[in-house]
Amino acid sequence: MKNLQSKIAIAAIISICGFALYAKPAKNEPNKNGAKVPYKTLKITKDGVEVRKGGFGSDACAYPGDSSKFYLITDRGPNIDYKGANGKGKLFPVPEFNPEIGLFQIKKDGSVKLLKTIGLKAPDGKKITGLPNPKGKGATGEIAYDLNENLLGLDEYGLDNEGLVAMKDGTFWVSDEYGPHIVHFSAKGKELERISPYGMTTNGRKIPAVLANRRANRGMEGLAKTPDEKYLVGIMQSTLYNPSKKEIVNNRLIRIVKFEIATGKTWQYLYQQNKETDSCCGITALTNDEFIVIERDGNFSGEKEAHKYLFKINLTGATDVNGDMTAEKGILIDGKTLEQCTQSELLDSGITFVKKELITDLVATINYGHDKLEGLWLLNDNTICVANDNDFALIEKDNKLCQKILPGTETPEDDVIYSVKF
Repeated sequence: MKNLQSKIAIAAIISICGFALYAKPAKNEPNKNGAKVPYKTLKITKDGVEVRKGGFGSDACAYPGDSSKFYLITDRGPNIDYKGANGKGKLFPVPEFNPEIGLFQIKKDGSVKLLKTIGLKAPDGKKITGLPNPKGKGATGEIAYDLNENLLGLDEYGLDNEGLVAMKDGTFWVSDEYGPHIVHFSAKGKELERISPYGMTTNGRKIPAVLANRRANRGMEGLAKTPDEKYLVGIMQSTLYNPSKKEIVNNRLIRIVKFEIATGKTWQYLYQQNKETDSCCGITALTNDEFIVIERDGNFSGEKEAHKYLFKINLTGATDVNGDMTAEKGILIDGKTLEQCTQSELLDSGITFVKKELITDLVATINYGHDKLEGLWLLNDNTICVANDNDFALIEKDNKLCQKILPGTETPEDDVIYSVKF
């Protein structure tokens, strides 16, 4: 641990050296203390809990052609973990919520303005929800309840959207945690194609079947495009339960998936997560092979030891472990899945992991105080912007819907974006 802290300290010095982290922000950069994302009150429950219409921060991406603008995507909708009469699941206080993409602009004073929202829609143009998918189409086994503990229905086109990419032609690609799915949307938010481990599109394009072993709520958390727009690169949030939760050995093994948009060809690479973090929650491209990824824990720095890392990774030289696209367990080593092997066993088999290099720990460099660091994009050649997911200002306590308060304050947590020089 001391070794890692030394590396973080060095990285913090490097990131500040020559780029004054808290200098007066340049034109169209978030102010030094972060810029709050606008929100509206969606609902106030009978217990006085405010459900905020916002929830922007599940991911972020640059707006092609104008660095002052950027996109944020909401989570699937307001929800908390909930144990009801029919078993463990999720409570949705606003089950009809339509997940949406927001276009924002950083103003000259460093504040953020919402320019428009784009609601996500099914192929027939009907608004989707964030309710779970049916069996065979991305089901996680989650039971959905409303505020009165009534069972809610399923949504074939529902998304637990997490990753976001904006293309130069105005369309979007979104990855999610249900299937996981990678979905192509028009500029107006209408679904054009849905690619999943199940082959849900008419042309049969798929992502590897093994990804269906994702842990519920921990699917494809981040999505990026390469600068030439030929490839999508997605990162899973956590280790697959492959073949099951009890049977995995390496619980810090993360899969990165590369998808060629024109042909549907895929590659998979292995990434080793740090032991003090529990999630990989965002990815953006520097080049066709180099990316920045978020690796974090789920702690508030004001309450517990917290780690919110940015790593630079390089896919060059990493072993493609894709194998048979239709194999439900993926490639095997001596009869074991990759997740059933130790890191030493994987290395001894000749597998080369993705190279990673610490850029900074945001807790150390900007005193980052949020629990869920999830979105990032490049503002310019030496500036990264990051965004948190505030969970619609909701949290679960003792199986009840409660207000999510940022530690050290008396107000509900906001979605806030920060800029970091590197």
